[in-house]
Amino acid sequence: MSDENVRTIDLTRIERARYRVTNPRGGFLEIGEGDDTNFTPVELLLAAIAGCTAIDVDYLTTKRSEPQRFDIVVSGVKKSDDDGNRLEDIVVGFDVTFPNDEAGRQAEDRLEVAIDRSHDRLCTVSRTVELGTPVQAGLRS
Repeated sequence: MSDENVRTIDLTRIERARYRVTNPRGGFLEIGEGDDTNFTPVELLLAAIAGCTAIDVDYLTTKRSEPQRFDIVVSGVKKSDDDGNRLEDIVVGFDVTFPNDEAGRQAEDRLEVAIDRSHDRLCTVSRTVELGTPVQAGLRS
């Protein structure tokens, strides 16, 4: 595996239940447990699904026309049982409109295909979740 395929982030504890996440390009955000305005890890997972599929759909449709509105809502239901905590029933809902002209209609005609392509093949985040990729956890060497 080449280095160009590896994705990493660093997480540093700021205080109890508050952390700073930094990417290799110097971008950062703080996460917490939901007692303030910071995103929780679960919200970041939903945001990652939304962001990943948004980029795919954006590239596939805006070749024809710029959208007038491009909004996505992602939701899931938290479940706790003998298998542990997880989200179920994750739904990605698009609300996208294009201008009422020839280019806009062409983009609109591509919208469902673009959403399906993102879901079925392109979005690394939702594909990883759906395929159930194992996660290894342990002390760093």
